[in-house]
Amino acid sequence: MAEGIRLNKYLAQAGICSRRQADGYIEAGRVWVNGRPGTAGQLVASADEVMLDGRSLAPLNEKTVLAWYKPVGVTCTEKDSHAEKTIGDVFSYPVRLTYAGRLDRDSEGLLLLTNDGDLIQELMHGSSGHEKEYVVKVDREITDDFLKAMSKGIYLKELLRTTKPCEVTREGKYTFRIILTQGLNRQIRRMCAALGFQVKRIKRVRVANILLKDLKPGQYREITGKERETLYGLVQSLE
Repeated sequence: MAEGIRLNKYLAQAGICSRRQADGYIEAGRVWVNGRPGTAGQLVASADEVMLDGRSLAPLNEKTVLAWYKPVGVTCTEKDSHAEKTIGDVFSYPVRLTYAGRLDRDSEGLLLLTNDGDLIQELMHGSSGHEKEYVVKVDREITDDFLKAMSKGIYLKELLRTTKPCEVTREGKYTFRIILTQGLNRQIRRMCAALGFQVKRIKRVRVANILLKDLKPGQYREITGKERETLYGLVQSLE
């Protein structure tokens, strides 16, 4: 960072928030640089002291992206007095990382963890429709009508939304595979319930180009090389 980077990008790369959120923090006077309030567009370098809400931020780390197998029963939050078990209770890493996309407590599988705020923002709130693939087990035998209805899109009256068309294929008598490009709250469970099916298990196996592979619950691997380059290539709005 010899020539410096914009303050909002600095906060994003520190894993604090997205650039958009950082602009709000700066405007609200919550960000200080070298003892003075930070300003929009301000350039900062590694030698500068950047503080958020009076707390000094650590120097920027190399961007880290991990694929982690979230076990069943873990809530996607760092702190929650009502959650029996959170990510912070079961996962630790030398660099502070945040989840990029949620999985509900009763679901398991691939969760991306990173300190890149822009990547988090895009994967969680982006409008580009990154694919997320799941293997789902239900309590009744899967029919052709079920697969057809799921793939066409289902009106969820509690959300007042109709799900987008998606790819759904039969995996077994009670198991199917589904690829979503949206992330409505408990979407798969709601879709199945609308058709009279109860979900017994949800396992996410892919996000964009990142695969769960042979990870076991609680295990992680670092995303590097071509796999990482492809992920960032798919996220066009980072720059």
